[in-house]
Amino acid sequence: MNKDQLSRMRTGQGFIAALDQSGGSTPKALAGYGIGKDAYSNDEEMFDLVHLMRTRVIKSPAFNSDRILGAILFEMTMDRKIDGKYTADYLYEGKGVVPFLKIDKGLAEVKNGCQLMKPMPDLDALLDRAVERHIFGTKERSVIGKADKEAIKEVVDQQFEVARKVIAKGLVPIIEPEITITIPDKEEAEQILHDLLKEGLSKLGEKDLVMLKLSIPTKANIYRDLMEDPHVVRVVALSGGYPNDEACRLLSLNNGMIASFSRALLENLRAQQSDAEFDANLGEAIEEIYQASIK
Repeated sequence: MNKDQLSRMRTGQGFIAALDQSGGSTPKALAGYGIGKDAYSNDEEMFDLVHLMRTRVIKSPAFNSDRILGAILFEMTMDRKIDGKYTADYLYEGKGVVPFLKIDKGLAEVKNGCQLMKPMPDLDALLDRAVERHIFGTKERSVIGKADKEAIKEVVDQQFEVARKVIAKGLVPIIEPEITITIPDKEEAEQILHDLLKEGLSKLGEKDLVMLKLSIPTKANIYRDLMEDPHVVRVVALSGGYPNDEACRLLSLNNGMIASFSRALLENLRAQQSDAEFDANLGEAIEEIYQASIK
C-alpha cells in the first residue's frame, strides 16, 4: 500500500471522481456525452470511444489534485494508456490523483428488494493485475431497494467478504451498498445499513482498512460515527441519480462525507464542445462538488 496515497485519502480535501462506467452503462454514458449508438458498431469501438471520453476528462486542466483526491476506473480503463502511460500511473504521476478500480461484475437478480453482486470467479487474478498497475484501492457495488433487514444483511456480508480478499492483496476496498434514493422506506433502510456496517467493521482485523461509499442519507449525518471508526479511511457519497446541484446540496448537509460522483460530474459534458467549453463545464462541476465535499 502506498503510504502517501493513504495519507492523502485520509486527510486530503476534495472528492473522488467516478469514471467507472462498465459494459452495461457505457451506451448510456456515451449518449449523455452526445455520442449515439450509430457512432459504433461493436463493443470494441464503443470502449474506444468511452476511453477517449475519459481521457479527455482526465487530461483536462480542470481535473487535478487541487480538488480531486481519487478516481475510480473501469477494468478496461486500467489496462489502457494515456500518453504512453497506464491510466493509473498517468493519474498519480501526472495529476496527483489516487487510482481506484471497479471490481464487481454487475448485479444479480433482485431478491427481497435487494441485489447482491454477481459472482467474481476471476477476482484473484484481477486484484493481482491491479497491484501490478499501481492501483490503490477497489470499488464493489450492490443495491438495496427495500428496508428488509435479512436482505440488507446478505448485501453487507457479501461486501465484507469481498473486502477481505481485497485487503489481503494490500489494497483498500470501497464498500458500496447503494440504497436506491426513490424507495419509500429509504430512511429505515439507512438505519439498518448503518447498524450492519458498524457490526461488520467490528469484525475486521486490527489493521484492516476500508472505505464506505453510500447513498446520501435522508437523515443528515447518520453515518458520522462510522467516520470515527479506526478501520474507515473515508466515507464517500454516490450521487444516486440526483442532478449535480441537488446532490451537492444534500451532501453539504453531511459533515465529513465527501463526494464520489459519476453522472453528476459528467452531466454537462459533450463530445461536440470545444476544449475551452468542455474544460469550463468540467471545472464548474468539479468546483461545485468540491465545495459540497469540504463542508
